[in-house]
Amino acid sequence: MFQAAAKTLSVATTTAATLTRATSFSLRHYCKKTPAKLRVSQAVAGAELGATVKVQGWVRSVRAQKANLFLHVNDGSSLQSLQVVASSELNDPLLTLGSAVEVTGTLRKSPHQKQPVELEADQIHVVGDCNPVDFPFKIKERHSLEYIRQFPHLRCRTNAFSSLLRIRSEATTAVHSYFKENGFVQIHTPVITSNDCEGAGELFQVETSGLYNEEGEKFFSVPAFLTVSGQLHLEVMSGAFSRVYTFGPTFRAENSQSRRHLAEFYMVEAEVSFTQSLEDLTKVMEDMFRSATEHVLAHCAEDVDLFHKHVTPGHRDTVEAMLKKRFPVIAYSEAIDILNQSSKKFTFPTDWGCDLQTEHEKYLVKHCGNVPVFVTDYPYDLKPFYARDNQDHPKRTAAAVDLLVPGVGELCGGSLREERLDLLRARLEEAGLEDTYSWYLDLRRFGSVPHGGFGLGFERYLQCILGVDNIKDVIAFPRSSHSCLL
Repeated sequence: MFQAAAKTLSVATTTAATLTRATSFSLRHYCKKTPAKLRVSQAVAGAELGATVKVQGWVRSVRAQKANLFLHVNDGSSLQSLQVVASSELNDPLLTLGSAVEVTGTLRKSPHQKQPVELEADQIHVVGDCNPVDFPFKIKERHSLEYIRQFPHLRCRTNAFSSLLRIRSEATTAVHSYFKENGFVQIHTPVITSNDCEGAGELFQVETSGLYNEEGEKFFSVPAFLTVSGQLHLEVMSGAFSRVYTFGPTFRAENSQSRRHLAEFYMVEAEVSFTQSLEDLTKVMEDMFRSATEHVLAHCAEDVDLFHKHVTPGHRDTVEAMLKKRFPVIAYSEAIDILNQSSKKFTFPTDWGCDLQTEHEKYLVKHCGNVPVFVTDYPYDLKPFYARDNQDHPKRTAAAVDLLVPGVGELCGGSLREERLDLLRARLEEAGLEDTYSWYLDLRRFGSVPHGGFGLGFERYLQCILGVDNIKDVIAFPRSSHSCLL
C-alpha cells in the first residue's frame, strides 16, 4: 500500500516537473523578442537604429566580394534602396537582380556618405528567385520609358515607374485633401450610365456576353454605356449640396493610338452651386492645381527629382514658374487674334468659330509666358447643350472656360450651366434630346440655382508637373485603341 502511494507520488512529481519545464520553454519561446519588421523607407530614415530588424523586398543590385556580400533591397516604399552588408558565407546562387528576399540583421550607421544606414545581415532568405538572363531589366542599364512600356506587367519594378506610381498616389491624396479642406462633398458617380455627357458619341456600350433570358430580353432596358463624365450626376447632387466633386475612371471610345489619348483614364470633376461667375470656377481650378502640386513637391521630392533630372531635364524651372505666377485669363476672341497675328504656320485653321487644337493651345501658353492660361467665352456652338448662353449676339458665346498648361494643352474644361428652363428646353428640342433628358429639365423645375463646374484630366495633370510626353507613362495600366494588355 505504501509502495503504491509512493509510486503515485513519484509519477505526480515527474509529471509536475515535466509541465514546469514545458511551461518554462513555452514562456521563453513566446517572450523572446522578435526582430522589428521595417519598410525600407523606415530603415533608410534610421528607425530602430542599432536594433535587430527584418526587411522584406526585392534585390535591385548584388555585388559579391571575397569576404563580403553587398545587396540593395527595395520594397517600393521609397526611391532609395537599403544597402545590405553580409558575410560572403550568406551568398546564394539565387540572390540575383529581381529576386525577392527577407533579410534579418542589425541596422547601423553607414561609414559611407552615399547611404545614411546599412543593414548588417545575419540571415538572408530568398523568398522568390528571378532568372537574371530572362529578366528584361539589367543592373547597369538605364532603360527609357519607351522600353519599359513594352512590359506593363513588370515596369513597376523600375525606378522611374515606381516613382511615378508613388507620385500618382500622393497626388490623389492631395486632390482629396484640397476638396475636403474647402467644403466639397465627395460623390461616387456611376461608371455605367445611359447618357452621353460630352455629346461626341465616343462611347463603349455595356451589355452581357449573352442574352439575359430565354425570351431574348437584354440586361438593361435602355442602351447603357461606360461613363465619359460624371458631370451630369454631379449636377443632380448640386441641387442638394452646394459643393460636390468626384474622382474616378472615365472612358472614351476614340480610335487613336497617339501619345495623348487613352480609352480609360481618371477625371477630377467638381460642381459649385450659387455661382454666376466663371471667376468662381477658375479660382477653384487654380487653387487646386497649386495645392496639389505643392503637396506633391513636398512629399515626393526624391521621386519628382528623378523625373526632372533624368527623364525631363530642366522641367523643374517650368513647374516653379507655374507656381509663382498667377494664371492669366484671355477670351476666346482674343486667343484667335493672337493666333492670327502670329508668324507661325498652323496645320489647322484659326478662324473665329473653329475649335482650338493642341498646336493652338500650346502656342497660346508660350505666348502668355509659358504658364497656365484660362481661355473663356467660347463660341456657343462648340460647347455641349448644358453650357450657359452668354446671349451676346451677333457672336454668340457660351460661359465656358478651358485651362491650358505647358507641354500638354487643355488640362481642364468647364462652364457655367444653363439654369434657365426655357433656354435649356429650346436647346434640347433643337438637338432632339428633350425626352432623353427630361430628368435634366426637372432639375431646373424644382429649386434650380445658378451653378457651374469643370473636369480635370488627372493623367494630363501628371504629365504637366513631370514633363512626361506620353500619357501612357503616367498610368499603371494604359488602355487605348488596339492595346489592352493584362
